Amino acid sequence: MATIDEFQKIDIRVGTILEATINQKARKPAYRLKIDFGKEIGIKTSSAQITERYQPEDLIGMQIIGVVNFPSRRIADVTSEVLVLGTDSKQGIVLLNPTEKVENGDIVC
Repeated sequence: MATIDEFQKIDIRVGTILEATINQKARKPAYRLKIDFGKEIGIKTSSAQITERYQPEDLIGMQIIGVVNFPSRRIADVTSEVLVLGTDSKQGIVLLNPTEKVENGDIVC
């Protein structure tokens, strides 16, 4: 079981998707995302397997929730710096997002 102290070490922030393109070299279908996490964190890249539910053009401008302090991972030709959070639902991965617009970089608590 995780403790509250362990959970508080995870830096979860709100960001806005600026770009979404197909990650051509990924083994499983995925998008390469550029996400703005505000002045403190900046623009980060992620590879996200969300192609079942979302088209690239639908993602632009969407605010999402992501973990910004995990180590980077190389996924095909993309360095994924952020883990984008979603639910593993019967309709595919559904991204988590705020119910109203907030500042990029806001901390999820």
